Amino acid sequence: MLQAVGGTPLVELTRFEPAARFRLFAKLEAHNPGGSIKDRSALELLSGAIDEGRVIPGRSVVVESSSGNLGIGLAQACRYFGVRFVCVVDPRANRQNIAIMRALGAEVEVVTRIDPVTGEYLPVRIRRVREILDGTEHAYCPDQYANPLNPRSHHATMREICEAVPGGLDYLFCATSSCGTLRGCAEYARQRRLPVTVVAVDAEGSVIFGRKPAPRLIPGHGAAVRPALHQDGLADEVVHVSDLDCVVNCRRLAHREAILAGGSAGAVLAAVRRLGDRIPAGATCAVILPDRGERYLDTIYDDDWVTSHFGDVAHLWKEQGPVAEVATC
Repeated sequence: MLQAVGGTPLVELTRFEPAARFRLFAKLEAHNPGGSIKDRSALELLSGAIDEGRVIPGRSVVVESSSGNLGIGLAQACRYFGVRFVCVVDPRANRQNIAIMRALGAEVEVVTRIDPVTGEYLPVRIRRVREILDGTEHAYCPDQYANPLNPRSHHATMREICEAVPGGLDYLFCATSSCGTLRGCAEYARQRRLPVTVVAVDAEGSVIFGRKPAPRLIPGHGAAVRPALHQDGLADEVVHVSDLDCVVNCRRLAHREAILAGGSAGAVLAAVRRLGDRIPAGATCAVILPDRGERYLDTIYDDDWVTSHFGDVAHLWKEQGPVAEVATC
């Protein structure tokens, strides 16, 4: 099963923005066996820990915080290697993700308290992971937010994109959360002096690029705590998008390209549309679509949920979408 991680398809999006002067390609990370790009990180984190002797199958307990996708990736990798896995999530993790983790043998703990300082769940999840580590013999935390093996796994992601796009890559649009994907892709490009403009796409309400925290609806995009993997200068530009941007562009993608993708896919596509007038004619752009949309059927793809949070907005993905905010980095 683990041999199926990576090597995901790259497809050209010809209908999403048909008037664009540039070519747009999408890396479909939903084709990983666990359904998301986090399979790459999970495999690298766990296999690296096993190789270093930090995790011993049959004895060790892996404990990690996740909004869902990394948890699924770790659950399948731990099941394969015979390692007990405890995942700490919060109420924003959808029921399907939790059910998948449990089906793969993971123990899932849901924190329900909100951090009083940030108003977010993430600090509470991280504290709970530390408590479990302190109270569990042979426990190990891969720490996706600080472990250099996380970005290292995405050197392959960037290599696959660069090898697949015709004529060389000019722009890469990458959503941010742990900063593993962003850092890994940026490292690969800069180590090889590739002339690629890296655009980081963050959530409004995320603190990664120095903004004040605010409530967010879409799990797995942005962060309430700046991850240790973040470095200044990783991105050439930063675009902040709203929850509505994510919803509209996910629905637009499904409507125009018949691709059902997760929330952060809508974020990167919103950023492409925002920068569209500045992208040179004939340029080649790529977006990473991190996960599959089936896990968002009760939210992003549910008309009642969308209406309850944003009102009647269906015309936005059938006509002109909202504008995302962009800043230089």
